[in-house]
Amino acid sequence: MEIVLVHGAGGTPRTWARVLPLLEESGYAVSAVTNPMTSLLDDVATTTAWIDEHTTGDVLLVGHSYGGAVIGGAGVHPRVRGLVYVAAWGPDAGESIQDILVRYPPAEVSQHMLRGPNGEWTSADTPEYWAEINPDVSPEMRVLWKSDTRPSANAVFEQKAPAAAWRDRPRWYLVAAQDKTLRTDTQRDMAARMEAVTYDVPGSHSVPQVSPGRVVELIDEAVKAL
Repeated sequence: MEIVLVHGAGGTPRTWARVLPLLEESGYAVSAVTNPMTSLLDDVATTTAWIDEHTTGDVLLVGHSYGGAVIGGAGVHPRVRGLVYVAAWGPDAGESIQDILVRYPPAEVSQHMLRGPNGEWTSADTPEYWAEINPDVSPEMRVLWKSDTRPSANAVFEQKAPAAAWRDRPRWYLVAAQDKTLRTDTQRDMAARMEAVTYDVPGSHSVPQVSPGRVVELIDEAVKAL
């Protein structure tokens, strides 16, 4: 089973900097996609092309945050066997992240979001942001975040998902129990709709950085089940 890791909005493969080496130490063939974040359809296409070009066997897709929407689209690839959602969005086919967002009160992170001249989004890099939203991320990881973070086009949130691979692929969901970026109740509702095997992990939205061992344990469980 080959593992393909998909980052969230604003991210890069460095999202998985603490997860990927643990998977390699366990003997997995693993890679991490860099998506352009120009639109959901572009990112689904990029991840699908990555599967074609960088894998040869069965694939387990792992998505963090917005990456969940991406793996839901790319997961219809015939070699994708299962999906792991890490505090991630799971829209249905024909549904956008924005469609889900409006059903709930705003998450605390909304007070720390910045809009660019073309409607793109980034998170504010302020002491208040880190203290309220990601207090468990180390100062060293914050420095890496600053060097890597990229704006995300509004279309990643408003474009309708082309597919929902979770409807016919085995799926697992890791809920971040103190998440102030993607509301915990939203995560639980999406996991329940998917009928995913669901677990909680303590901490903020930055699960791959804060609890990499727990992410790897869930991937191990998924691989063994498949």
